[in-house]
Amino acid sequence: MSDEVLRLRGVGVRREKSMLLRDIDWAVHADERWVVIGPNGAGKTTLLQVAATQLFPTTGTAEILGQRMGEVDVFDLRSRVGLASAAVAERVSASEKVIDLVLTATYGILGRWKEDYESADVTRAVELLEALGCAHLIRRRFATLSEGERKRVQIARAMMSDPELLLLDEPAAGLDLGGREDLVQRLSKLAHDPKAPTIVLVTHHVEEVPEGFTHAMLLRKGLIVAAGELTGVFTEQNLSACFGIRLSVEHRHSRWTARAVT
Repeated sequence: MSDEVLRLRGVGVRREKSMLLRDIDWAVHADERWVVIGPNGAGKTTLLQVAATQLFPTTGTAEILGQRMGEVDVFDLRSRVGLASAAVAERVSASEKVIDLVLTATYGILGRWKEDYESADVTRAVELLEALGCAHLIRRRFATLSEGERKRVQIARAMMSDPELLLLDEPAAGLDLGGREDLVQRLSKLAHDPKAPTIVLVTHHVEEVPEGFTHAMLLRKGLIVAAGELTGVFTEQNLSACFGIRLSVEHRHSRWTARAVT
């Protein structure tokens, strides 16, 4: 039996006259942790929307968890994929409590109404929040949280349904240095957990790549610049081509940095 969690073949996405993605061939296996990186407008979020079954490809085929989009009920498939993104956060009611935001992921909804939850659901929600350093926030309203707290709560929600595939769209965006480093450490711990789902993380910055991530894809203008094992992809040549500027790249103490060469 194949251990492929995600398989895209010749995937393209068009919006009006623009091709946001072109000729994407990509396979993600169960034990891999991927980072997708590239400049603004590269197509990273669009790629993640396809992987989350939120967006159908214009061309090519997409298979998520062994199911081909267009041949399966995507609503059933979405329950097996965890997604944390700004687009989800923007839809959260200002009055929603943190514990309810995480719990409602069990039903794949936003906004608690009359649905019932078992004590095991509540326990799991609290444990996930605790693992992400947010257990003390369970009675707070989502709108009152700092950006760093919101990011961590969103990841807890994305994991609530015990997904087989976890997609994180720029989880460190907008965080200060302390918030970023705290989140990167927590994601590194998750990446090393053999029981964790397959993870795909989107970012603009190599500095935000946690230790334990194994593979990388570089995107530019909707095309793959390079993809494969992380150490082979994060080269000065590849990253310079991806961002359109000559870069110096360093890997020290299991973390990456990139600086422009003057």
